[in-house]
Amino acid sequence: MTRSLDLGCGRLPQNPFRADSLYGIDVYSDSTKNIVSADLALDRIPFEADFFEYVTAFDFIEHIPRVIYNPTRRNPFVELMNEIYRVLKPGGIFLSLTPAYPHPEAFQDPTHVNIITEKTFSRYFDDTYCWARMYGFTGAFQMLSQEWYGENKEKLLVQIRKVSA
Repeated sequence: MTRSLDLGCGRLPQNPFRADSLYGIDVYSDSTKNIVSADLALDRIPFEADFFEYVTAFDFIEHIPRVIYNPTRRNPFVELMNEIYRVLKPGGIFLSLTPAYPHPEAFQDPTHVNIITEKTFSRYFDDTYCWARMYGFTGAFQMLSQEWYGENKEKLLVQIRKVSA
């Protein structure tokens, strides 16, 4: 049985991998749809380690701040990537679709506080460079694919696989 978690799922979690069991996280909960409440800029993912084969984030990670002071300095985006790594089973896949630089869609929404580029995943969270280690990232991902997506090719569709750190 495969399980998938959709981050920032809204009212209905998406299931692009056709997992057998589907879960979601948003700022509200709905037990009838397996949606649990968490603010992922502040909270951990409320599931045990190595629980999911897939984690997805559609138009979500751009809303997670890179840095906050609460009351000391934290790196919520790096912490979220640690959490995604933690809840994925070995070999599990993270899929992200997000508006990205240099397109205006990355900037026009005032709640977009985390601008993603073509090198965000391939340099900071990959198993070769892993530059995010200097900010506390403890995992490693292998880049599977990255492509521009959307009506105006304004979003990055990224798939990365959990590998041993």
